[in-house]
Amino acid sequence: MAILDILVYPDSRLRTRAEPVDRLDPSIVKLIDDMAETMYAAPGIGLAATQVNVHKRVVVIDISETKDQLQAFVNPVLVGSGDQIETDEGCLSVPGAIVPVWRFSEVHVSALDQSGQPFEIHASGLLSICIQHEVDHLDGKVFVDYLSQLKRDRIRKRLVREFTSSEHSIPQKSENSIAS
Repeated sequence: MAILDILVYPDSRLRTRAEPVDRLDPSIVKLIDDMAETMYAAPGIGLAATQVNVHKRVVVIDISETKDQLQAFVNPVLVGSGDQIETDEGCLSVPGAIVPVWRFSEVHVSALDQSGQPFEIHASGLLSICIQHEVDHLDGKVFVDYLSQLKRDRIRKRLVREFTSSEHSIPQKSENSIAS
């Protein structure tokens, strides 16, 4: 396994729409393993392949406190339902930013797991939010897109300044934020 480089906003590669996985071969299994290791090391609770510059529809998530309940979603398809709720989100590709985002309170997801088996789940709470956040990445969307242009520009300018002026690593997430 390997820790992969996480793209940082405003990197234009984060805007690339991910392609479906045609078949779950050993390279996709290795990608899932590497993404999981990268997510845990960052640390975060979710990671989309787009964030590591692989434009395949693959997501890993682990919202458990013990970090031992990894879920892989290959070619996820989701349908949002329930009320819209506001939640404070963070993102491994937008380090240091915690912003309010409106999401569906529940989602129904169909996908393949890391062994290629189809599954469906109905998710609510943190898992629902995390799935929506990661699928946005697969669609070339970053959570700052939900903000006003002024707020997006402030975040972009700060990150460009921080990540081009020094050999800066991605900061650790705060204890109270959702970073994925």
